[in-house]
Amino acid sequence: MARNSVQFQKELSEAEFERQYGTEQACRDALFRWRWPEGFECPACGERRHSAIKSRQLFQCSACRRQTSLTAGTIFAATKVTLRTWFRAIYHVTQTKQGISSIELGRRLGVTQTTAWTIKHKLGQVMLERDAKRQLTGRVELDDAYLGGERSGGKRGRGSPGKTPFLAAVETTPEGKPVRLKLCRVPSFCSRAVEDFAKRGLERTCEVVSDGLPCFAAVTKAGCRHTVIKTGSGARAARTPAFKWVNTALGNIKAAITGTYRSIAPKHVPRYLAEFQYRFNRRYDLAAMLPRLATAALQAPPMPYRLLKLAEVSA
Repeated sequence: MARNSVQFQKELSEAEFERQYGTEQACRDALFRWRWPEGFECPACGERRHSAIKSRQLFQCSACRRQTSLTAGTIFAATKVTLRTWFRAIYHVTQTKQGISSIELGRRLGVTQTTAWTIKHKLGQVMLERDAKRQLTGRVELDDAYLGGERSGGKRGRGSPGKTPFLAAVETTPEGKPVRLKLCRVPSFCSRAVEDFAKRGLERTCEVVSDGLPCFAAVTKAGCRHTVIKTGSGARAARTPAFKWVNTALGNIKAAITGTYRSIAPKHVPRYLAEFQYRFNRRYDLAAMLPRLATAALQAPPMPYRLLKLAEVSA
């Protein structure tokens, strides 16, 4: 049997991570290169001439005299932990296939669970924003799913309390190989929600393949072609060849969430889904995932803890 090219690819080992990012200065140097590839550029006026205030780790523009730090205006802004801790967090979040809980992340980083949770969710917000506007193309397998378990004594099946509905779509090649994944929490499985998802997440040229759930027909309102394959229910339906990759993705996501997180708050579901989506879509180059996420974090606006904890996350 041929080896799976994704599972057996050369990833970023812990030894290599330590060699590249094992010191605070190495992390600062890397962030500087990724934020300003052509050299320092003042965020206020664009001037490149500057001087370094080493005692405060600031850069002062020679034109407008504005002082700025390496992390100002980014997801790292106002951080109380070292950049090396951030880099180690990015390493664990990107290199673990099943995800990592904030408790386990805190143990590995040597910080409190609250600090680890904050770092993890800030990175999740970066992942969410990074892929939000990217659309799937070509043939797309579409399915519905829930996160959350049954509650004893309550209603079962669709509409039961404690469950968070979301849509999963997998773009495939003409040969049937998976390309990219799109996950989106929805208020319910209705035509309006499916139409909104299709308009935001699918190109108009998409050929969507779905089961017989009536609301999936709304993808045509977004300009997509739609093919219905009725599968019934149960394990047999999950083995339908036409939905092989979307069912595989859903199985992996649910198993990871059950095994790693146990349960997650509905308002934070989009960030957890964004993690799986981000890793899946970049699975062919694990070693490059750390610099890619760090670069995206430099381009993301600050996200204070109070917003992470209290605000409802937009899918």
